[in-house]
Amino acid sequence: MNAVAAVLDAPPTDERRAWVQQVMGMPISVHVRGAGARGPEAAAAVGALMEDLRAADAMFSTYRAESEISRLQRGDLTLADADPLVREVHLLCGIARIRTDGWFDAWHAVPGRPGVFDPTGLVKTWAVTRAARHLRELPAEIGFAVGAGGDVLVRAGAGRAAWRIGVEDPRDRSRVLGSVPVADGGVATSGIAARGTHILDPRTGRGTSAVLSATVVGPSLLWADVFATAAVAQGRRAREWVQTLPGTSGLLVLADGAVHRWANEP
Repeated sequence: MNAVAAVLDAPPTDERRAWVQQVMGMPISVHVRGAGARGPEAAAAVGALMEDLRAADAMFSTYRAESEISRLQRGDLTLADADPLVREVHLLCGIARIRTDGWFDAWHAVPGRPGVFDPTGLVKTWAVTRAARHLRELPAEIGFAVGAGGDVLVRAGAGRAAWRIGVEDPRDRSRVLGSVPVADGGVATSGIAARGTHILDPRTGRGTSAVLSATVVGPSLLWADVFATAAVAQGRRAREWVQTLPGTSGLLVLADGAVHRWANEP
């Protein structure tokens, strides 16, 4: 499932530049707009962002035998001896499990291996949010949108219009279900359209299929991602659960064809 960032009511004279690189096994796109978007400072910030993401991939990829996560899973490394960033992600996964009533569970995310710690469901948006600090150090007038595997982190830029984020229909990925303007925050989508039933119900250990996709909009990309994953894991009961998430909005596409939208006050 992909989300697409586009400019809403942007001045035609706005400076713009875009970069796309393959990092963490996916295309990472960065769009920058505003005075200075084509300057060396913006290019340096994007370069630093990409380097941060490559370092995160080296540390957290479960496909790399010598990553710290792979070593933790094999028992070759203890959490106490792991990099502080690994311990930070481990702590966040514990908080996510509490905040979602156990529906996001990094210790029940690997089929057939309950108890194995795998932060994959959180680490991508954690890494993007952390790496985007380089863009946030640019002048406030510069806006940006970072897209990573269907999740988008944006800042409109002072005095500038919001970005519009479009969400694909999981039943027809050539169709956009709708769009939402976002000035500063994140949009995360989880689902089974692209990768099948890879999100597990942590209580049964089996893949879920009642929710085709869950899109969450909120001030934090990381927590939008966690909530979207938890919603897919819950299945149909997610319709009631998402109403309890203050300051978020979004939509669920269910396998029976129903589309559930919500918008909660902070």
